[in-house]
Amino acid sequence: MDGVLLIDKPAGMSSHDVVAAVRRALGGLKTGHAGTLDPFATGLLVVLLGRATKSQRAFMALPKRYETVAQLGALSSTGDPEGEITVTGRVPERPPVLPVGEIRQRPPRHSAVKVGGQRAYRRARRGEDFELPERTVTIHSFRELWRNEGPGGQPPRAAYEIECSSGTYVRSLIADLGDGYCLELRRTAIGDFRVEEASALPPRGRAWEDPPVIGLARALERAGGTSPQ
Repeated sequence: MDGVLLIDKPAGMSSHDVVAAVRRALGGLKTGHAGTLDPFATGLLVVLLGRATKSQRAFMALPKRYETVAQLGALSSTGDPEGEITVTGRVPERPPVLPVGEIRQRPPRHSAVKVGGQRAYRRARRGEDFELPERTVTIHSFRELWRNEGPGGQPPRAAYEIECSSGTYVRSLIADLGDGYCLELRRTAIGDFRVEEASALPPRGRAWEDPPVIGLARALERAGGTSPQ
């Protein structure tokens, strides 16, 4: 079985967890994925099957689209709800200045980027002192969808839609607006693949008899890549 499965990742699972669940449901078939989603995030995960794993780079390079709900006026040590929260009351201006085009961005310390052969989030959890290098990413579009007051008179929340290049960290984009962090994050597209096409994972322990696989040739056509040798 060679091709891709589009999975709508639930919150609370890592991308590795999803890949492992698909592998079990398909009887140990070789699997991989084309772009990590944080455990708190939901949405589209492209799972690669069989020979499609050899074309991971083509799928990884595709642009991404996200929708995020941000808590403004507060900071998180991880950029998401799982970190240590500090309420500051400082809120980005409105209309917000939203970056578009090529920008320099530093990945979050709590990310899957490797530093010295280890995942940054593991070193951060151990309290190690390190700094991640900046990278150049491209923001194709960045727009505010809504903003309203938080519950109980708390600082406001805002929703944004972001289209960006591979390697962009939405948590860093929100943190760089001023004081804010991601409450919710959902990936809605990877290149031509849409979350509306995605399937839920089968129940744990149940074999996936007829998974909705997109064949390798068709998947690569949609990704603009070439077939592995």
